Amino acid sequence: MLDDRTTADTTWPAAYPRGYAVVDVETTGLAREDRIVSAAVYRLDAQGNVEDHWYTLVNPQRDPGPVWIHGLTSEVLEGAPLFRDIAEEFADRLADRVLVAHNAMFDWQMIAREYARAEGAAPVRQRLCTIALSKELNLPLPNHKLESLAAHFGVVQQRAHHALDDARVLAEAFRPSLHTAARDGVRLPLLECRPLTEWTDSPATPRIGYQAGYGSARNSWRPSRKRPVCPHPNPGRFEDGSPLKQGMRIAFSGDTSVERELLEDRAVEAGLHIATSVSRLTSLLVTNDPDSATSKTVKAKAYGTPIVDEAAFTQLLRDVAPADG
Repeated sequence: MLDDRTTADTTWPAAYPRGYAVVDVETTGLAREDRIVSAAVYRLDAQGNVEDHWYTLVNPQRDPGPVWIHGLTSEVLEGAPLFRDIAEEFADRLADRVLVAHNAMFDWQMIAREYARAEGAAPVRQRLCTIALSKELNLPLPNHKLESLAAHFGVVQQRAHHALDDARVLAEAFRPSLHTAARDGVRLPLLECRPLTEWTDSPATPRIGYQAGYGSARNSWRPSRKRPVCPHPNPGRFEDGSPLKQGMRIAFSGDTSVERELLEDRAVEAGLHIATSVSRLTSLLVTNDPDSATSKTVKAKAYGTPIVDEAAFTQLLRDVAPADG
């Protein structure tokens, strides 16, 4: 737990946010059409002290997806409020605060889509990912799981994948992280939250370009998209400790928390080239399961292609270096 001596002689950074909303949502899956089934918010003050907390079930109006993960059956959710019924109270919990979550891009996108369906917008302007913060602090974690972050700070998990307990655990781990950042003068990895301005809640139809969700029953499909040719020359392989550079060839393998298409869009917007296969020219492979035996991971290891996970890649996208010349 936090040793208050870490900030005893520290002037609190004026640039730090004035309040945080630590959020966790459980969902029916990972795809664009998936829904929230429960949500929790711990509100924290500027220095990470808990002010209050809130939790709700949400009726997704569909099958609950991976019950074996979140434990919420159709019977349990049948009498729960719809998202539009809790949208105002949820918004009150988020208003004027930085949204904090573990893999915050995923939680934010699920929340933003729910508000778009409800013809509204969440009052969130910035988010902070605790995975990114742990990287900024160089915490000696074996991986980027919440349980590892919790163990590092001596926080005990009681009900993993229960939104209220996950939010509590994250809030307790975030406070010492925040104080360490303040003590060491670390810039918080804040990112802009852009609400959705339009939404079409049409059912997914099978199309070319399969993208896996939770289990065979929860699979979704996405169209294969022809992207414009990258205008930048390939500068070669990514090197650990250096930024990505425009023109680098990026390949993806396996499931991602954020929809693959959205990750690819962000990469293209940053000036990177999306490679559909791995070759000796590939600059970087992004995968959350580097030990899998997919053709891409096997080739990447054979060619010595650098491999990073989704969280690391998301952070690298924040600062892509311009192309040579």
